[in-house]
Amino acid sequence: MAPSTDSNVKNKNSQVSYKKDINTKTGRILQNKKHSNDIFDVIEYLQSEKDKEIIFATDACKRVFCQLFDRGDLYVGDLPQEEDLMSDDRSAEEKYRIFMRHRYNNCVELLLENMDHEAFQVKEASLCALMKFVAAEGRHPLQNLDLIEHYSFPRELLRTLVEHLLSTKEDMSLLISRFQEFLEMDDVRYYVMSSVRDNIYRVMGRNKKAVIPIYQNNVYTLLSTINVPSQGSKLKHFLVKQAYKPEEWKAAKLKEHKRAFEQMWLQFLKFKLPSSMYKKILVILHESIMPQMSDPSLLIDFLSAAYDIGGAISLLALNGLFILIHEHNLDYPDFYKKLYSLLDPSIFHVKYRARFFHLVNIFLSSTHLPAYLVAAFVKRFARLSLTAPPTALLILLPFICNLIRRHPSCRVLIHRPSATEEPCDDPYVMEEEDPAQCHALESSLWEIKTLQKHYHPDVAKAAMKINEPLTEQEEDISEMLELSTFELMERELKAERKTIPLEFDTATELLKSPREVSLM
Repeated sequence: MAPSTDSNVKNKNSQVSYKKDINTKTGRILQNKKHSNDIFDVIEYLQSEKDKEIIFATDACKRVFCQLFDRGDLYVGDLPQEEDLMSDDRSAEEKYRIFMRHRYNNCVELLLENMDHEAFQVKEASLCALMKFVAAEGRHPLQNLDLIEHYSFPRELLRTLVEHLLSTKEDMSLLISRFQEFLEMDDVRYYVMSSVRDNIYRVMGRNKKAVIPIYQNNVYTLLSTINVPSQGSKLKHFLVKQAYKPEEWKAAKLKEHKRAFEQMWLQFLKFKLPSSMYKKILVILHESIMPQMSDPSLLIDFLSAAYDIGGAISLLALNGLFILIHEHNLDYPDFYKKLYSLLDPSIFHVKYRARFFHLVNIFLSSTHLPAYLVAAFVKRFARLSLTAPPTALLILLPFICNLIRRHPSCRVLIHRPSATEEPCDDPYVMEEEDPAQCHALESSLWEIKTLQKHYHPDVAKAAMKINEPLTEQEEDISEMLELSTFELMERELKAERKTIPLEFDTATELLKSPREVSLM
């Protein structure tokens, strides 16, 4: 028996019927005010169980209310209760505007709820419709402007929208990426930054500063998409055009944008974060956050706390601290002591190794550093080199030589009358955290001598340089910072090698048995 096509016909008819129903009622609402009750049916579709019906109804509501805004058919001012309309001595026209304003509020509430819908298409349609309403409310404010406040922008609607984007229960990163398009508008960006700051204060304060991973990830996703223009002249893309002195509007001033950006990030960073979040923020901090702040030195508390955490987070915090120390005259007590304590075998295996060595090289570049401090770093690196992989050793060995070149008083570590022929105890104390107390200057670089017998020829060759007088020219280690084990192997395999004869006569009887040899 052939399968019935009744279900397909019903689905097709159903699809046609809901579209026809919505379109018919939308047209009636816009054509004649006596059909205004049809708006109830259109709004009801926003609560449908079918995604396509919700999306179609969302577009219809957007079309209806945007036209009502342009016509001036929505009540402006403090909205009276609907229950009072029957007893009020108001005109039919005013009652109509009040009625449609209430329906607009119902529609906005449902669209905000649909931003938490399971289907992304429904979320996206709701977001776009709400942003259309933001633009419409900006052009035609629903509240009478005060004498002091001449600039109209629907901050309350945008604040509520941001609140739904920053969900505490659901990952909204995909919808936030869609919202990024609207952040190109300077006024939207400015008021979003203010809304995010207030939202963080409210949510994190309510949760007694506990970590909220989903919420904080949503906040980070939104914050990382916000960029402030570099020049005030670029602030000219606005969703809502202002007629009254637009140049005096806060959203049109670069200084105000930077202040809002700074307050937003500082509010976020003052609360406890998940460890993975620290890494994400510290990676972009020096390039994407600090340059856009009015006063980057305000990040000192966050960077100090991150620097004290240890491990990879401390390594990443070095970048921000470096900028504050060199460009903003930050005085960080015991900075080198903390940097010294970061030197452990894990630094050779983190993916931020190149950045770490680049920064350590800069921090130890000053010729005014005391000899005991530089010697402590040299000796610590030398001791760590005994268990380091070849890729790290090709960085460490020239790095140690460069430090000795910069600080001639450390040459005693090489030229000390050493007991290489006689066994002796090394006075250097590896476990000591204070570089001033580790007795590095009393020691020698016997570890480098040991590495001259390393299995890898490039490492052994690099270690041999310590036997020769060091030139004044420092070695460039920048190429080695990103060297991987795979690249090192590839380089070895591609290297040209001479064929070395091992025997004069070619062997011919190696695989023959003793019996075969005796028969010959």
